[in-house]
Amino acid sequence: MKGLAVGPMKTSECSEWWVKRINDNIPRPNTENSQSMEEHLRVVPTELEIIKYDFKRRNAELEKKIEQMDEENMNLRLDMDV
Repeated sequence: MKGLAVGPMKTSECSEWWVKRINDNIPRPNTENSQSMEEHLRVVPTELEIIKYDFKRRNAELEKKIEQMDEENMNLRLDMDV
């Protein structure tokens, strides 16, 4: 005995209903509390990038202090000469 496998037959109304049913199940984006595209695509810095940024900032502060100390040193030398 041979079995014959036949797919389900659909009418045009059934096919339209099926497509509508599937499309209705697709979630729509929620506009409440939504982020802008820029915020959504913003890259979170890695730990290494944060450390590098802190190092550069601290380095810039130290360079300013060195310049101030050099100026003070020069002023003290001038005072000694006078």
